[in-house]
Amino acid sequence: MPKSNPRTGFTLIELLIVVAIIAILASIAIPSLLSSRATANESAAISTLRTIVSAQSQAQTRASVDFDADGRGEYLYLAELSGRVNLRGLPEPMDPAAVSVSLGIVQNSVVTKAGYQFALYLPDNTGAGVLEDPNGGKAAPATLDANYCETFWVCYAWPAVNGQSGRRTFVVNQTGDLLQSDNSVQLYSGLAVMPPGDAAFTAPSMLGPLSIGGNPGPAQDGGSWVSVN
Repeated sequence: MPKSNPRTGFTLIELLIVVAIIAILASIAIPSLLSSRATANESAAISTLRTIVSAQSQAQTRASVDFDADGRGEYLYLAELSGRVNLRGLPEPMDPAAVSVSLGIVQNSVVTKAGYQFALYLPDNTGAGVLEDPNGGKAAPATLDANYCETFWVCYAWPAVNGQSGRRTFVVNQTGDLLQSDNSVQLYSGLAVMPPGDAAFTAPSMLGPLSIGGNPGPAQDGGSWVSVN
């Protein structure tokens, strides 16, 4: 009798079982991978903000910008710190730069880096925060208050895509206090919902104290900002 050919393929049921197993494994692995990526992005954002604190201190000490010519240096925008644009009121950029070039790539007044967006505010004569120009720096420096800029600045970092590229929102200012919010109230995400200059402050101005755990008062954005460990 002729021998039957051995089976060389998979049945439809076997293929469906394999697909189901792959789907189950993916449903377990992908959320874990996304969570790990978000955590790594948050850590990178914290490190970047600490770098900005150091860079601002250097810029002020060097008096890279002294728009009112009183001998005291003023704080700078991100694009100015990176040397990618001319210092406000001057025909040349900062040299040497205080931060990496990647922190000076400004679009729509914010920097996007490792899943997070960064916005630095400097004060006008009312203490309200003013963003840098859409492509970085400040072409009309008179819109800022030179005296206040010698003392105050604030920088926020929030997820480019909330819940995917990161979860927490961070803030730091000239005091060096680095705070975080779980972002459950504000839902800051990309350019659609970004923190205003006074978001983490106790008053509608960046001249006062940050709200740290609700002290000395609640934050303007209604969130709870606590120290980053």
